[in-house]
Amino acid sequence: MKNNHYSSLLKLGAPVVVGQIGNLVLNFADTFMIGHHSTVELAAASFVNNIFVLVLLFALGFNFALTPIIGPFIGCDEKEKAGAVMRTALFANALLTVVLVVASVAFYFSLPYFGQPEELMPLMRPYLLVNILSIPFAVLGCQFKQFFDTIGRTSISMHVLITANCINILGNYLLIYGHFGFPELGLLGAGVATALSRVVIFLFFALTYVLRKECSVFYHGTLKPAGNETRRLFRKINSLGWMSAVQSTVECGAFSLVAVFVGWIGTKPLAAHQVMITLSLFFYNLYLGIATAVSIRVSHFVGMRERQAIIDVTKSGFVIILSMAMTVAVPIFLFRHSLGSMFTSDPVVCSLVASTVIPLLVYQVSDAFQCCLANALRGLGEMRRMMYAAFVAYFLVSIPLSWLLGIRLGYGLVGIWSAFPVCLTVAGVLYYVIFRKRIG
Repeated sequence: MKNNHYSSLLKLGAPVVVGQIGNLVLNFADTFMIGHHSTVELAAASFVNNIFVLVLLFALGFNFALTPIIGPFIGCDEKEKAGAVMRTALFANALLTVVLVVASVAFYFSLPYFGQPEELMPLMRPYLLVNILSIPFAVLGCQFKQFFDTIGRTSISMHVLITANCINILGNYLLIYGHFGFPELGLLGAGVATALSRVVIFLFFALTYVLRKECSVFYHGTLKPAGNETRRLFRKINSLGWMSAVQSTVECGAFSLVAVFVGWIGTKPLAAHQVMITLSLFFYNLYLGIATAVSIRVSHFVGMRERQAIIDVTKSGFVIILSMAMTVAVPIFLFRHSLGSMFTSDPVVCSLVASTVIPLLVYQVSDAFQCCLANALRGLGEMRRMMYAAFVAYFLVSIPLSWLLGIRLGYGLVGIWSAFPVCLTVAGVLYYVIFRKRIG
């Protein structure tokens, strides 16, 4: 049975991994192109991206709630009901979009109060504004991606993401450097290219949902007259969605919010922090592909009432993710002194990157464990207790410890990153306790 879980997870998760690799290539390309255009622009991008990513994580986390709602319908072969969920989710995401735009505008006007280097302000403002304008498309793109992943059509998400990422990289090339008659916009050009890619993602997903034959039964369910079920679904999506969004944002927010601490140290540590975030995303996005498959399979088994299968698929997912972690960690460690030079020629930034790679590698086992369990819990719809556990691990442990090691004790960027192995271990242990209680 476990061999079947391994093969099904790999088959389902491989397209997600490829799509995530596409995101990694995009993130790498953004950092590489901006860094070689200007170290100051790289630092500005680091701060804005590390805060604005919380908006994207909130949207992604909110739509994670669709998996435990739609998944059981797929397991029971009630596809029209899954389409009804999509209709209701559109209204829920419209409300979410308003909240995220308001919060982002508030962040825009509060930029001067974060204690960042003054030289970065003229670069941060227009870059952030372009990202704010793309929020509605990013939110809807998250909804459609989660739907296609949940029904097991992860290859659709893969093709859409890869296409959009190619457009983004081309846009970076044209607009950052001003090739082929386009204006040289630098960091702003990277923002415009990213916003365009989010529009493309939404359009491709929406057209696939409406026009593809295999989606017709879901689309029919979306168009059916709304009944009393709509109000109940709306409450359920919001109940699970907001808790899931908070959990996802808290989980990754620890990595993003410490950018404020790094900015207190200086521009070059902030640039190095952006490189480290790119490297950490390399690991996390690889894990997320298989972990997403775990979440999908668990949600289907919930509909089938297969308790043992839920346990077995979670164990199998962890073995796969841990194997990936160990495989990738070796070359990262061996070439750690060369990694920084891929993004910038600044020797100080390169040296900081080489030192900070060590705590990055230390926490990979804990990260693999918590990532797998978090997605199993999402498949089970266990959002509330996971949200509380994430708050403890990432806010009560990680952020204060980052400040203590990096700022108070003076260990700088390495000290800030040294808090992550601790918080990820705490998260993994808490998620495991919740998982065992949930499945009995």
